[in-house]
This record gives sequence, structure tokens and C-alpha cells, in this order.
Amino acid sequence: MEKAIKIQGMSCAGCAKGLQDAISKLIGIESANVNFANETLYVKYNEKLNINDLFKTIEKLGFKYLEENNTKEAIISIGGMSCAGCAKGIEKELIKNSGVEKVEVNFATEKAKIIYNDNIRLSNIKNKIEEMGFKILEENIEEKENFKEKEIKTMFKKVLLSAIFGIPLLFIAMAPMIKGLDKLVPSVINMNDSPLNYAIIQLILTIPIMIIGYKFYTNGFKLFFRGKPNMDSLIAISTTAAFLYSLYNTINIINGNLHFVHSLYYETVGMIIVLILLGKYLETISKGKTSDAIKKLMGLAPKYATILNNGKEEKIAIDEVLVDDIVIAKPGEKIAVDGIVIDGETYIDEAMLTGESIPVKKEKDSQVFAGSINKNGYIKFKATKTSKDTALANIIKIVEDAQVTKAPIAKIADIVSGYFVPVVCIIALVASVIWFFVTKDLEFSLKIFVSVLVIACPCALGLATPTAIMVGTGKGAENGILIKSGEALEMAYKLDTVILDKTGTITEGKPVVTNIISKNIEENELLKLVASVEKMSEHPLGEAIVKYAISKNIDLCENIEDFKVKVGFGIEAKINNKNISIGNKKLLESLNIDLLNMEDEAINLANEGKTPMYVAIDNNLEGIIAVADPIKENSKQAIEKLSSMGLNIFMITGDNKKTAEAIANQVNIKNVFAEVLPIDKANYVEKLQKEGKKVAMVGDGINDAPALAKSDLGIAIGSGTDIAIESADVVLIKNDLNGVYNAIKLSKKTIINIKQNLFWAFIYNIIGIPIACGILYIFGGPLLNPMIGALAMSLSSISVLLNALRLRKFK
Repeated sequence: MEKAIKIQGMSCAGCAKGLQDAISKLIGIESANVNFANETLYVKYNEKLNINDLFKTIEKLGFKYLEENNTKEAIISIGGMSCAGCAKGIEKELIKNSGVEKVEVNFATEKAKIIYNDNIRLSNIKNKIEEMGFKILEENIEEKENFKEKEIKTMFKKVLLSAIFGIPLLFIAMAPMIKGLDKLVPSVINMNDSPLNYAIIQLILTIPIMIIGYKFYTNGFKLFFRGKPNMDSLIAISTTAAFLYSLYNTINIINGNLHFVHSLYYETVGMIIVLILLGKYLETISKGKTSDAIKKLMGLAPKYATILNNGKEEKIAIDEVLVDDIVIAKPGEKIAVDGIVIDGETYIDEAMLTGESIPVKKEKDSQVFAGSINKNGYIKFKATKTSKDTALANIIKIVEDAQVTKAPIAKIADIVSGYFVPVVCIIALVASVIWFFVTKDLEFSLKIFVSVLVIACPCALGLATPTAIMVGTGKGAENGILIKSGEALEMAYKLDTVILDKTGTITEGKPVVTNIISKNIEENELLKLVASVEKMSEHPLGEAIVKYAISKNIDLCENIEDFKVKVGFGIEAKINNKNISIGNKKLLESLNIDLLNMEDEAINLANEGKTPMYVAIDNNLEGIIAVADPIKENSKQAIEKLSSMGLNIFMITGDNKKTAEAIANQVNIKNVFAEVLPIDKANYVEKLQKEGKKVAMVGDGINDAPALAKSDLGIAIGSGTDIAIESADVVLIKNDLNGVYNAIKLSKKTIINIKQNLFWAFIYNIIGIPIACGILYIFGGPLLNPMIGALAMSLSSISVLLNALRLRKFK
């Protein structure tokens, strides 16, 4: 559970830290974070927290609190961001507004996740973003795709047009200085023969390039004068300085000072813009590829459905399908919405959901899912979900939400990005001034100034983490692994311990009756009484007994009275005034029922991996029914893979110790928590955490939900209940433990990729900026040409994107 509370009375960051530390110590608090800037306390807590203790602690420390407003969350798509500085600028600007509680802007996905309250309207937040010069894109996939396609086409045109002017400009400027090429330049525009024409033609060619790249200047100077400079600001300042200096020297040439012909930098201005535009074009294409997975998922959803309306087939828009509509799926068609088959048989390709390529047989009462492909049969099914609530729609939402969030590892890059551009401007200014005083050469110092500004690259830092998360989470979704956040992705990388629930996780979760041992009563009569009571239960072991009784054509009793569930013990009821008690050893002990010599038989059954259930009638032990839950085909292999990664594997179950150990031995698990009540599973997770372990809990049932929430990483098997899936950080759609191994392996690959990206982004700037400052020149090396700096800057962003795209090859 989460809560956001407004705090009044904090005077400094020390107040925030003191409050945060005090709240963190309260029982039930999982995490506490105080944001001094927006005066808000964010807490994650569980049922152990006494909420009054939370508010009393705030008051004891001398602060006042306001009960949280109705906080809302919005994800907004933003167009027009040119670098990580833009994203950081939007965050800083929005958080100033009363009512905006938290903002995360992701440069790579071009989305903002905003948590706000009733003090501000979402429309006002959007207006603020647009006032900063960015474009709000409606949450419509077609519009966003159209915007992207239009943006790529526009950028291509700009690159092409700027190159048409830039290449001749570079040739005219440089050829006269290169022996052999100097003769190819007509004398009318040759620097040696016609210096004025040489300067004028370059000016004429440079102006159109600057007009083509006008956004660098409009955005860059606007944000610079607002005190929020970004990458555009660096380009605008550097190229404007070089252009004005060249224009000043052109005026000197006009006035007859021909030696100024050697002090023109028009080609530097033009080619910087050409190269940056080329880099941004390639970057936009690469960024588009990072979100290919989610585009594929969205493309799976059909646009139309065929329903039966008064006995006639009618084709309608997918959004118009209602729950309980009868939908038709013909061979080769996509399933329109989630539903239950009511007529027909077919095989359906569910690879988009599970990653499993083998088609699944569907018949009456089988579930079908939107976006899966009907291979060969004709079926009718009843819609159980509308298009917005299907499994596919939920998958897309989970992946989109994950791609907006930031991993903790990104914090360093975020901090650096926030200060990067202003610091680079200062470095450029200081370096150029120092060199001017050393050399007394204005041209030299200008070259230093321009080189530093154009080689610095905040984009690579901003792209390093989110692009890898986008590709990693997308690749996971394609293979039935839904990772809900960047934080979950990073935690999977840090794990050292995995706790596996037994039933439905290691085992099939579909137990069968294996033994019936009766004492003073006929076997079928014992089975009849037990099945009649178990019919009232929803426990899978009880279901197995009921199914077995029905398969033997045993008529069950209807007059069940005083049915009670004793969680962790068993069940009780009355049939014809007989008290029936069914459960484990603890149940019998609580009723003071003597186990007689049947305990040995129960132990033998447990040693075989079966679950023995004692049956008592009127407080006398009358028999045992044993049920076994078969181990899943791939469980042993998956557990061996997890062990090979160096992880400590534990099994947790409510089963008796002997049964649990027998199952554990079959799958090579050495650590077992047995006879654990559902409510206590979370305590075992906490116990391992207190030993300093990073714990993942893997489960599939309602009774696993507290443990999933308490663990460092909750992993829900896809066959599980909605509440288990809701409590988990990772959801495995396919009911296979290999998914746990794949999820952890994918996370490790992604985090390694992020670390590589961050390394190259930092090392590029750490090496590139000093070289641009002239560090090599001091020791007799070359001086960096600004055009080379611009090319290197573009390549740094592209290299980070290409490295992230390598994750698409993950198998």
C-alpha cells in the first residue's frame, strides 16, 4: 500500500532527512521518502502499520500534516524533447506547481508520469508543458505513430536539404587549403583569387543551413534565457558565436582587410548543424526500434469483431463489444476479446501471450484471449472482457508503465543531466578565456569554446538507462515475462535468494487422489462423507477429492451444516448430525483426537510426496485420504538452472514436513519451510531479509499475496489469481518455472547493458570535453576540430542506442 502526505513546517533538507529516518523505523513501513521540494512524504507500508503511529510521529517531530488529497496518476506523451536536459527541465518546472506531487519524464520513451492532486487540473499541467515549447501527444496510438513518422520524414528532409548546402560549403571552404583540390575551386570563389567572393558564397550557403536548423536557436536560446539550458542551447550558442565572428571578419574583408579571409568559420557552423541533424535523425530511427515490442503488442489487437445479433452475423468496432456478447472467430482470424468458448473446437496460437509457439486446443468452456490467432476451427465464444480490459490490454499497460519508470541505477545519470549543460557552458567559457590570455589569439579561444560546447553530450546520459529498459521490458513481454518497473528489473539483478511456493508453482496445482485408508467404515462411504464436505471448500486438495468421488459415480450428500474453514488446519461440518473433521495433524491435535497407529501410515504417504488428510467422525479417527500434486514437467530443470546462477533456493508450503521434503528431494531443493500457515509466509520472507538476503518470492495463489508484496521481488506465475498478480513485481504469463530463470537472466542482461551504456556515456564526456579544452594541444597533440566534435557527439548517442538494441537478440 502507498500513501502521499503533505508535510508543513520543514525548513531545510535536514528536517526532511530526520522525518524520513523516523518514519522508516516504524513497524510496517516498507519504504519512506520525504521530498523537501514539494513538502510531501511518500510511504509504502503493509498491514502491520498502525496509521495513527505514523501521524503521531510526524507531530512529535514538530511538523503538521495534511491528509492526502485524492491523488491521480497520468501518463502524458511529449513530443519535441531533444535531450535529457529537456526532460529534466520539464520535471523541475512541473514540480514547482502546487498540486503536482511527483514527476518522472523519460526522454527515451518521450513520456511523463505525473502524480497530482485536486489542487491542479491535468489540462493546466499540459498547458505548462506546451508553454515550454513541447508538444502534447494524445494517448492515441495512431496519432502517436503518425507524429513519429512525420517527425522522421521531416528530419530526413532537413538532413537532405542541409547536406545540399553543407557539402558544397565544406568543399569551397577546405579545398583551397589542400594541394591538388585547390585547382577544382573556380577562381571566382577561390580564397586566393577572390577572397571577398569566397567569404560571401560561404555566408550565402550557411544562412539556409541555419534556417533549416532554426529549432536549435528558438528552443536553445529560449531555454537558456529561462535558466534551463539544454543540448539545443549548446549548439545555438556555439554556432552563433562562430557565425558572428565569421560575419565580423567578412565585414573586415569588405573593408579591404583581405587577411581576414583566413579567419572564417562558416563551414564549421554549417557542418555542425548538418552533422547534429544527421545524428538526431539516426537517433530518432533507433529510438523507434527500442519500442518495437510494444508496437507489435498493440498491433495484435484486432480492430473489428464479428458478433451474433439476433441470430445474424454483424461486424462491429472492437470497442463496441460488450461483456456477454456472442463473438465468432473464423479460421485465420484474431480473437477479438477475452472470452469462454460456448461452441466449436479449434487450435489457437497464443505465442503473443505465452511465448509458446505450439497452438493450444480450445473446446467448450476453454478460455480464449484477445490477439491470439484462431488456426483452423470455427468457434463461438461469450465475451468476458471488453477491449480495454483484456489480458492483452493489461499486458500493454504493464509494459508501458514499466517503460515510463526509472531504475534506481539511473539516479546518477539524472543528477548529472540536471547540471550538465550549465557546467559545460562554464567549462567552455573558462577554457576559452584561459587560452585567450595564454595565446592572445581570439580565433584559437573561439575554436576551444565551440569545440567544448558541441562535443558535450547530455543525450547519451539521458538515453543510457531508459532505452535498455524499453528493449528489456519489451523483449520480456514478447516472451510472456511482464516486468512492471525499472526498479523490479534492477532488483532481479541483485537477487541472491528465491523462495518457491509449492502448490501451483513447483507442482501442477491439480492434485489427484492416490490412497484411501479406512478404519471402521467402508472406503466409498468415507469418500462420500469427505467429498460432500469438501464440495463446500475451494481448496485444490478438496476439489481433487470431489472429482474423484464423482468419477466413481458416488452421490454426494446435500444436507451439509455448520461448515467451517480452519485456515492452516482443515475443515469441519455436520452431515446427519455427524461431526466430520478433515485436515492435518494440527487439526486433530487441536480437537484432542488420538492418532492411534495411523500416524505411521501418514508418515509413509508423506515420504512418498503425498499429502495425507486425516478424517475424523464424531471425534474418532476413521481414516486417511492421500492426495498427490504432480510436479510440473519443467520444474526440476528450471530449479537446476536457478541454482546454477548461484541463487539460494527455498521451498515454502503448508504441507507437512515429510511431504514437503519428499517433493523438495525430487526437484533438488535443500531448503524447505513446511507446515507454514498462509499468513506466516510473509514472515519467512522477512526472516531471510533480516539475514541480509535479497529475496524473490514466486507464487500463484491468494495466500501468496502478502509474501509477494513483502519480498524484494514478487514473481507471480500466470496461472495465478488476480490478487497474486496485482501484488507481484513480475508476472509470468506461461505457467512454467523456466520463466523465473528467464526473467532473472533477462534482468541481469539488461542491467549489464545499462552499466555499459552509462560507462560509455560518462567516459565519452570525461575524455571528450578535456580534449576539446585543448589538453592534448598542451602536450604537442592536435587541437579538436569543432566539426569532429559534432560528429563524435552524434555518434555517442547512436552508440548507446545500438548497444541497447542488442538486447533484442536475447533468447
